[in-house]
Parts: sequence; structure tokens; C-alpha cells
Amino acid sequence: MEGPDFNKMDLIPVIAQDWETGEVLMLAYMNQEAWEKTLETGKVHYYSRSRQKLWLKGETSGHVQLVKEIRLDCDADTLLIKVEQIGGAACHKGYRSCFFRHLHQNTWQIDIPKVFDPKEKYGS
Repeated sequence: MEGPDFNKMDLIPVIAQDWETGEVLMLAYMNQEAWEKTLETGKVHYYSRSRQKLWLKGETSGHVQLVKEIRLDCDADTLLIKVEQIGGAACHKGYRSCFFRHLHQNTWQIDIPKVFDPKEKYGS
């Protein structure tokens, strides 16, 4: 089976999208190991660039992403994964989507409510 071309890049971008609404939830990265774990478990795994390690989305918060569909772009170097977002929030800052701000008259404004308080899930 052809799949993502990890020979081209060690990490490839992954767009997580709500499988029902089409809302873009987040952008993260996968390496070969994260790809294989995602296929094996049906739960999205990413590679954390800041922590330099594999992580299961929602391993701390419980807000996991269940795979519903996977799409690969024409160059085999970007994935679009349609997910069922468990717990209502994809963003570690407590919002449903990581794209919770929009630019309005040169000012960034938050336009969606928080689903949870990050301090309660992750501590300070």
C-alpha cells in the first residue's frame, strides 16, 4: 500500500478535521512511528516537536481523536485526517479548535468559547 512518503521528510503535516462538520481542528505532525500507531489503534498519534516524542492525542486530557477517514495529498507529504473528536476539544488551550482566533480590524479576537480549563487538565 502506498502511503505518506517519510523518505522525503521525517515529519509530515497532518490536518485534523471534524468528520461531520468539516471544521478544521488542528495542524500537527507525524513521523513514521506515529503513522503506524494511528493505523494500528484507530486513534490519532502525532509527533511532538516541542517534546521530541510520540504522543497519543488526548493521552492527558482524554480528548482523543478517533480516525474516521484518512486522505493523502498528491505529493504524499501531507495528510488530512477526518476525526471524531472525543471530549469536544482538540486544542490544549481548552478550545474545540486550535483556530479559535480571527483577525478583525488588525486585532486578534477569540470567537469560540472554551470547552475546558487547561489548568484543571494539565496543572499550571
